[in-house]
Amino acid sequence: MSRIGVMFDRDQRPEELRDFAREAESLGVDDLWVVEDLAWAGAVSSAALALTATDRLRVGIGIMPAPLRNPALLAMELAALARVFPGRLVAGVGHGVPEWMAQVGAATPTKLALLGETVTAVRTLLRGESAHVDGRAVRIDGVRLVHPPAEPPPVVTGVVRPRSLELSGRCADGTIMAEGQGPDAVRAALIHIAAGRASSSAAPTAHQLIVFTHLCVAEDAPDRIAAATAPVRAEYSDWLGIPPEDVFLASGTPRSAAARVQSLWDAGADTVVLRPVGDDPLEQVRAALAALGR
Repeated sequence: MSRIGVMFDRDQRPEELRDFAREAESLGVDDLWVVEDLAWAGAVSSAALALTATDRLRVGIGIMPAPLRNPALLAMELAALARVFPGRLVAGVGHGVPEWMAQVGAATPTKLALLGETVTAVRTLLRGESAHVDGRAVRIDGVRLVHPPAEPPPVVTGVVRPRSLELSGRCADGTIMAEGQGPDAVRAALIHIAAGRASSSAAPTAHQLIVFTHLCVAEDAPDRIAAATAPVRAEYSDWLGIPPEDVFLASGTPRSAAARVQSLWDAGADTVVLRPVGDDPLEQVRAALAALGR
């Protein structure tokens, strides 16, 4: 069955996370996703707060920048959470925003190698195996976790461009697609991911696709929705290199927003994660879930 999730937005204060997670769980969503953007909150600590506050939610990290994370330490952190909360964690790793990585002295000329080698090393360690990596960007010599999880969490990549999507198919348990991308982008991404999977005999046996999308719903308030989502369209138009009108949103009435979510599932997304825009984020999620029959 297709999954539905909600994002705890980076602008919300960390002390609000536990109550937000409990309310999200009460609404019946499958996932809660936290983020790790430079100068906001740390993702591992945020995930721990959300997991301890809830009973069944799957908590996703979307995403941790590989340039900021030593693979061995990252595996240690993830293993601790996965042991205590088996089956409830998804770990997202990505390239990191180049400007932010440069700002903290973590810029790298080997982005693809660093991400692929990090994901491979972390997955190896989480399986309880010894990691030996002598790569272009990562070096690990015989490290093995003392307390690996009985159920390794999926390690997924948050990527956009074709070469990175192919890399994700080769080495990761799944892919996160960022906000603003609609069904056509989902179908195109799946082609690149499939090409990567086909190119490697070591590709994981399963691959999940997680799509983030902004949510802005209200009954009979198109002007208010247009005003609320205008900054989103401008930001993602610039980042994705597409016209503002092509930036994909789950917006409008609850029924129209639900149809947009369904179109992402129909295109091949396994999980759609809603990122509410504007006031009363969880009330917007509640309205969308009702329209989806959830």
